[in-house]
Amino acid sequence: MFAQFLFIVSALLTVGSAIAVAVTKNIMHSCIFLLGSLLGIAGLYATLGADFVAVTQIMVYVGGVVILMLFAVMLTGGKDFVSRAQNLLGLAPAMGNKFTYAVGILVGVVFAATNVKIIMSLTNSAPAKAMDAGFPSTVREIGLLLTKNHVLAFELSSVLLLGALVGAAIIARPKKH
Repeated sequence: MFAQFLFIVSALLTVGSAIAVAVTKNIMHSCIFLLGSLLGIAGLYATLGADFVAVTQIMVYVGGVVILMLFAVMLTGGKDFVSRAQNLLGLAPAMGNKFTYAVGILVGVVFAATNVKIIMSLTNSAPAKAMDAGFPSTVREIGLLLTKNHVLAFELSSVLLLGALVGAAIIARPKKH
């Protein structure tokens, strides 16, 4: 029952957010909808029992998109996004409308349900076994493989990612003339 609920809500969030990414004209709204779509995909991974991939999806892609948005705002001067009506009427910036609140609530539900599913799978509780529907958790096996058989590849990838992070920081810093 819980797995079906998580699957349906995650699928709705993924498809709805993907359509909104393609349709919206505001780049910031598009990035927010992309976050919703990526989080919905993490929920779909959790329903399949791929807990490690779901957590990786949340940490790398959802976290990476948030960092990308912050860099985009910082590199473009960090201008405030004020609508023409707010500027003319002197209104305070609105926090959203009914649609954005609905999407926010849906994202929160998927995020909470995904976390509950992952935590229940990791603690090997009885309801988690029933909700996996034949898909056992893979976190333990992947963790053992990464720390025993493939430790050199794991360490090399971490050094490569650190080099990419340092390179991005060097490229993004302001030039001194």
